Amino acid sequence: QLVESGGGLVHSGGSLRLSCAASARTLTNYVLGWLRQAPGKERVFVAAILWSEGITSYADSVKGRFTISRDKTKKMVYLQMDSLKPEDTAIYYCAVKLRTNKSYNSWGQGTQVTVSS
Repeated sequence: QLVESGGGLVHSGGSLRLSCAASARTLTNYVLGWLRQAPGKERVFVAAILWSEGITSYADSVKGRFTISRDKTKKMVYLQMDSLKPEDTAIYYCAVKLRTNKSYNSWGQGTQVTVSS
């Protein structure tokens, strides 16, 4: 089970930090990711982290502005979002998949992020 928190309303240029609590017994060999869905658009990849090694990847649209991290002890994943833009407005979802899988198979309920201009 994944539970997100930390969304809200922020002005352009501001920052937000999203959190995702994972209740799995073990996350070894899993990838934790953040994806987002803007109104009327498909859900797209934002960032991901290999749980064991901490290796990260980002969508080009957020590179240099967003940072994904994890706390292995607390089983938490974070998305620090800086220099936010109105186009970052979306519902943000935390998701998990086996590192060998192409698609994410478990999702949180999502948290709304709104960036005003």
